[in-house]
Amino acid sequence: MNKKISIGLALSYLLLIVISITTIFPYIWMVLSSFKSGIDISTHPKQIIPKTINFSSYVDAFRRLNLWIGIKNTLIIVLFSTTISPFVSALGAFAFSKLALPRKRLLLLILLSSMMVPYAALMLPQFQIWQKLNLVGTLWPLIIPCFFGSVLMMFFFTQYMNGVPTELFEAATIDGAGYFRQFIEIMIPLIKPALSAQIVFSFVGAWNDYFIPSIYLNKLEVRTLQLQLLSLQQQQNNLIDMNIVMAGSVISSIPMLIVFILCQKFFIESLAITGIKG
Repeated sequence: MNKKISIGLALSYLLLIVISITTIFPYIWMVLSSFKSGIDISTHPKQIIPKTINFSSYVDAFRRLNLWIGIKNTLIIVLFSTTISPFVSALGAFAFSKLALPRKRLLLLILLSSMMVPYAALMLPQFQIWQKLNLVGTLWPLIIPCFFGSVLMMFFFTQYMNGVPTELFEAATIDGAGYFRQFIEIMIPLIKPALSAQIVFSFVGAWNDYFIPSIYLNKLEVRTLQLQLLSLQQQQNNLIDMNIVMAGSVISSIPMLIVFILCQKFFIESLAITGIKG
């Protein structure tokens, strides 16, 4: 019996190793290709290890596209997405979870039903609104919605807050604490795991977002990093400049890699919270 268990465990680890190598290989190939010259990539595409380490592709990526502009614009959007949006969503969830609102279940259902409307149906009306306000070509169409929170995030917080004892807030009300003080001093510390998980997911979504910025950010000075990478890819007509594209992709992936390494527990906690609280 022990021999069968050992064989099964070894096969499981072998399968996991094969899957891991298959998953991580494209990223390794991208990193190694960024150190090659464009000619090496075009003439020797199957050669994985570069003959010589060449850092000029990273210099060219910053020089040709001025990636600092894209990084700055992306960080501005990420800042609002990871601070304002989670806070507003948690504040709305607190109202639905702990306050005695009339018809709050119906209101929550109406908000959740808005998620069933595809973004393609809202894209043109929203664009026309921002165009009338003369905000197309600025970062505001991506920043202002953060002040209204996210319905999905609010629902996530509501489910989590339903597990927090209501007696804590009843006692705080008796002691004279207002609702906002209860939210800041009692609820926020109790939902740190859920809040941290949503901040991480907001960061990942805002950093990698391409579709919505491509609609509104039509000027070079307000482009995000992902839009600049696309522009870099469109500039190269053949594989000669592919090393520059790879270098830009590596630069874009570094924050995501750091977030994944440092915040793995938040990804796992979010799945556990969803399973328990949902």
